[in-house]
Amino acid sequence: MTHAHVASVEIAVPAERAFAYLADGMKQGEWALGSWNRRPVGDGLFVGNSLFDGSELLIRLDANPELMLVEYHVGRSPDALAPLVWGRIVPGPVVGLGEDRCVLTLIVWRVEGSPPESWELLGHTFPTEVQMIKGRLELGF
Repeated sequence: MTHAHVASVEIAVPAERAFAYLADGMKQGEWALGSWNRRPVGDGLFVGNSLFDGSELLIRLDANPELMLVEYHVGRSPDALAPLVWGRIVPGPVVGLGEDRCVLTLIVWRVEGSPPESWELLGHTFPTEVQMIKGRLELGF
């Protein structure tokens, strides 16, 4: 059993801009295939629908600007949210790139007992999602 799926991409925007995008709960609805049609439900909580099966997923973001890390607490009910998805921005100079570039890494952690089909789907989804984020930031849409 693998415990995480990881997808990473270089983006031609400053790290602060990329982090602000990741930390916006409504913007996440533009790239999170498992949480489309995003809407706020109050108290920092959002809900969206999976493009795969239509099910609802609740999300609460915990953004740490100092680390440029966003933990996405996800679940089916407000009382059962877990920080299973992480988005991390690394400023370009840290990895030998210019100030106008950064690296985005998304990580999803596997919960014990996850159906193999769902876990496999996430392995395909995350590389697509980082490319969607890259396009939205670089092309400005």
